[in-house]
Amino acid sequence: MNKLTLIVFSLPFLSACSPSMPELPDLPSLPSMSDIIPTPYKADIYQGSVLERFKINQLKVGMSKAQVQDLIGSPSVIDPFHNNQWDYINYSTPGTGSIVHYRLTLAFDNATLTKINTTGTDSLPQLTDAEKVLEGKRIAEEKARAEAAAKAKIEAQRIAKEKAIAAAKAKAEAEQLAKDKAAAEAKALEAKRIAEEKAKAE
Repeated sequence: MNKLTLIVFSLPFLSACSPSMPELPDLPSLPSMSDIIPTPYKADIYQGSVLERFKINQLKVGMSKAQVQDLIGSPSVIDPFHNNQWDYINYSTPGTGSIVHYRLTLAFDNATLTKINTTGTDSLPQLTDAEKVLEGKRIAEEKARAEAAAKAKIEAQRIAKEKAIAAAKAKAEAEQLAKDKAAAEAKALEAKRIAEEKAKAE
């Protein structure tokens, strides 16, 4: 038996007697490309009127055009053939990539706000917690003012009614006095006439 055959024949026995090799530790995972390369900055792109739900909620029928402009600014579009309609249109892409598209339409009659169409403003952000507090306070104040105005109106109507009744009563009394005076004067003239006729007869 040559040396090569002896070595090959001895390998299984040597491997069984040799100690096992230690396991290598797991290598850390490599970072992904998105972790290495930063996301490029995307600026917010606003096109049209930039509105806030908090201010839209403050619009009230009966406002003047000047009051509307002070509150939410000038409209995006004023149709020269329909000057009584203002459109606030926005089509924007914030840096997040989500598209914001809304439209607010206001109708006027003789420069007075008569209709508010907010059906196209659903994509506007909802009120923040701070705005909700302010909104609740504003609604409560408007309710209190409306109740006070209603009470004042009722009181004014009551006073006006009482004045009308008093005026009607005074008028009736004056008319009655005038009638009584006229009747007394007529009676006096009649008595004078009778007296004169009697004197002539004597």
